[in-house]
Amino acid sequence: MKNKKFYPWLVVALLWVVALLNYMDRQMLSTMQEAMKMDIVELNKAEAFGALMAVFLWIYGFMSPVAGMIADKMSRKWLIVGSLFVWSAVTYMMGYTENFSQLYILRGIMGVSEALYIPSALSLIADWHQDKSRSLAIGVHMTGLYTGQAIGGFGATVAAAFSWQATFHWFGIVGIVYSLFLIFLLHENPNHINVKKLTPDEPKEKSSMFKGLSLLFSNVAFWVILFYFAAPSLPGWATKNWLPTLFSENLGLPMAEAGPMSTITIAVSSFIGVILGGVLSDRWVQKNIRGRIYTGAIGLGLTIPSLLLLGFAHSFVGVIGAGLLFGIGYGMFDANNMPILCQFVSAKQRATAYGIMNMVGVFAGAAVTQLLGKWTDGGNLGLGFSMLGGVVLVALALQLLFLKPKADNVD
Repeated sequence: MKNKKFYPWLVVALLWVVALLNYMDRQMLSTMQEAMKMDIVELNKAEAFGALMAVFLWIYGFMSPVAGMIADKMSRKWLIVGSLFVWSAVTYMMGYTENFSQLYILRGIMGVSEALYIPSALSLIADWHQDKSRSLAIGVHMTGLYTGQAIGGFGATVAAAFSWQATFHWFGIVGIVYSLFLIFLLHENPNHINVKKLTPDEPKEKSSMFKGLSLLFSNVAFWVILFYFAAPSLPGWATKNWLPTLFSENLGLPMAEAGPMSTITIAVSSFIGVILGGVLSDRWVQKNIRGRIYTGAIGLGLTIPSLLLLGFAHSFVGVIGAGLLFGIGYGMFDANNMPILCQFVSAKQRATAYGIMNMVGVFAGAAVTQLLGKWTDGGNLGLGFSMLGGVVLVALALQLLFLKPKADNVD
């Protein structure tokens, strides 16, 4: 099957479901705070909830470069299958937690297991898809993340209908079953296998992980990409973790309504953004080598006014409109991160490079998540969202000034 012409797109389809489960399992906790407060009293403080969300991000960030280096040296198929199984089992176990400490530990373990997925998945898709379909393939995969984020938003709704314990149990069971299904259908790219077979015959220095890191960090463009990736991660993670709260406060809605509304708004608009950004980028790069850069820049540009609106709008039209604009812009940006990386970094180091990017982005997200927790307690959540637009503007300027690729795919 892996030699068939349709198989590269089957890989995207298979990983789309994993991406959905990845974000669904991590996102639903952000909307289930209210349902869990009765049983876990520490969650009554926004700062404690922010710390719970942040521990996932810190551990996820620290593990991301390690996950990338492992993915460049080992079978990405088994990393994906294993990580899905573990984080799904953790989700299942969360249904048995009785105190904040247990939940905190499990959230940390989830950070380790989920970190193994993204570098492996995006590197695998980039290997299966070249040139004319790369951005679209990455974009389609990203829609799985957004769909999972939207479904995760129904965590509070499901918990209200049944219980938060049952919600964790059933969401975890689905992932465990699907990980077993993947064993038989997901395959590694043959080129990656061939590289691994050649590695033992190469000098140790050339195959060293530290050699790869040295090559990455001596690349000036990679430093620019790091900041370009990290800056939008601030509002990106802020919307994932605090947008339900912002919708609830600005529109005066209960969390059971604000959670699904906010996550669906971002998911639907991001879905449109990644498809639009993928198609536009794949076509534009055929005529202009900076086509992917320009597509990402358009996306970032759209997020700036949307952050101002999210911060200060209190009408239904204003808040929903801002969410839709942010999702479209962020989706266009998101669909082109790995394709832009492919223009500057060798295929042998892409998972490592993306892992480092993920770490920097996640650390930025962890910091802003905890900071916004304190601002929420002080009634300044909207102001925090609006201030993030300035950081994105700096990233946009650096991207346009310094990222000038010479080829669309660096071997």
